[in-house]
Amino acid sequence: MGNGEGTTTGRGDHLAREPRDAWQAPGAVERKLYEAKLRGDWPAYFDVLAGADLFIADSKARLDAHPTTLRCTPYWYPQVRANCLPILTEGMLPPPDHDADTVFNCEPLDWFARTWQNGSTTWIVINPGSPCEVFFPATPTHRALWHGHVERAPKCDCCGFPPHRTLLRALEGGAAASGQTAHGLGLAALLSVNNGQLWNAVAYHGTGYHSEKKRLKDWWDITSRREWQHYQEDLLNAGQVSGVWEFTLGVRRALARDFGGEVGTDHWRKVAERVLRENSTGTEYRLGPDGVTKVEPLSDTEVKARIAGVQRLIGRIARYEKRFRADGLLAEDAFIRTVAAWDYGRAAGMARWGLGARYCTQQESESAILRASTAARTAYRSWEDFSAAYILGRCLHFDDEEFGTWYQDVLSAHRVLTTDPASPWLTIPWA
Repeated sequence: MGNGEGTTTGRGDHLAREPRDAWQAPGAVERKLYEAKLRGDWPAYFDVLAGADLFIADSKARLDAHPTTLRCTPYWYPQVRANCLPILTEGMLPPPDHDADTVFNCEPLDWFARTWQNGSTTWIVINPGSPCEVFFPATPTHRALWHGHVERAPKCDCCGFPPHRTLLRALEGGAAASGQTAHGLGLAALLSVNNGQLWNAVAYHGTGYHSEKKRLKDWWDITSRREWQHYQEDLLNAGQVSGVWEFTLGVRRALARDFGGEVGTDHWRKVAERVLRENSTGTEYRLGPDGVTKVEPLSDTEVKARIAGVQRLIGRIARYEKRFRADGLLAEDAFIRTVAAWDYGRAAGMARWGLGARYCTQQESESAILRASTAARTAYRSWEDFSAAYILGRCLHFDDEEFGTWYQDVLSAHRVLTTDPASPWLTIPWA
């Protein structure tokens, strides 16, 4: 039994005599909990909990029917001879099971301190069955003490969760650390760092089943396995990237290949205009799902509109690349050849989001991650090459040359990934 001043009482003293290296914790959160438990430092234990994502089990069928609700199911534990609510930290979650009914939702300690009420449950148990397992009373008085730890912990103003954003977070055991799967996960690392998620978790839960489903619905309008499969395949084939972007970059790429050296913006614009005019003459026949379709030539007005649009795009790309060079994203003599990275990075992310929302199996998720890795390695020469292209695609889609949060957030993630010694971009070879 340990009792910390200003906190609560923990039951877990049977492990207090174990050596510090007796257990390889899966992540930093679990390691810090274990160390605090060994010391009997319950204030420190709750400080860790206050900065962690906490998960509780629920029924997938129930949540699908009532997505805005949360049910806490207690279990009888003979250790304290009482009903206890089991709470898991992210490193202790079991692998997602596409066919099982059990899923996990995520809440911060603040929610348990302020909102959770269950008259029949007087205890919680953190990570039951693990070396960092501890039982704590959950009376209103004790929950008020938890809230004190929450008040002292930093948190995100927008959601109340711990502020993980712009941090490189990883599992320390039982996760991908090398090889092609880890390389594929590294493609989504800009997203992982920006969103504060574990970059190397193959068995991905994200921020819980309900949140992952909501993410896919809100951002992608994905509400089913079939829709997830469609978008996953499209991203793996770079099918979400604008064809106009790729045409425009392709003109410059061809010029650089044919003539060598730097391609001036004016020259780029003139050649793009010539190609567009040449491609607009004559009748085309295209093969589609309904057979061969006749496409009439564009009118002069339509051709002029396309030329104007591409020339504006060339200006945008040139200005973004100038800013990228100033911010260290691009070398002085480098240019971006294709923005397929924008899709390949999101393809690796989509593979995990689909798993978190139970739209796919873990095997399907890993297969998609491997395909993303192969595609990206074919198209790019280095992590930095990939990153600059990904960021350009993101900016062309969202930023509109404001250089606001859509750019600044991912720039910060890029800098973390290119400087942190534990970064996959520094520990996993590109090719």
